[in-house]
Amino acid sequence: MSAVDDLLAHARRELGRRAEPEEAAAVQEAGGLLVDIRYAELRERDGTIPGALIVERNELEWRLDPTGAHRAPEATHHDLPVIVICNEGYASTLAALSLRQLGLHRATDLAGGFQAWRGAGLPVRG
Repeated sequence: MSAVDDLLAHARRELGRRAEPEEAAAVQEAGGLLVDIRYAELRERDGTIPGALIVERNELEWRLDPTGAHRAPEATHHDLPVIVICNEGYASTLAALSLRQLGLHRATDLAGGFQAWRGAGLPVRG
């Protein structure tokens, strides 16, 4: 097992349960935040989830910290349910753990990422 595989396994243990696509849709419907961290080329190629906040990975912590000067308007408080979405559910695990370390204790990621969302037949724009 490589070091990155160890890191991913550790992050998944720390997160515990990850969201499935239908669960993520329900969280969004109830006022939670879906955050798409995929890079522009993937969003242009595959589309986006309607209503998801687009924040590229390198800006995530600054945009989601509710106490930060550069936060997104949607990042209103530390109790906000946040589901991070990457393409296949790997980078989002590490990103969600980073958000938890910022105090967003309800942050998790979407198991299988955007591809699982699309595969479940959930809405995609573009």
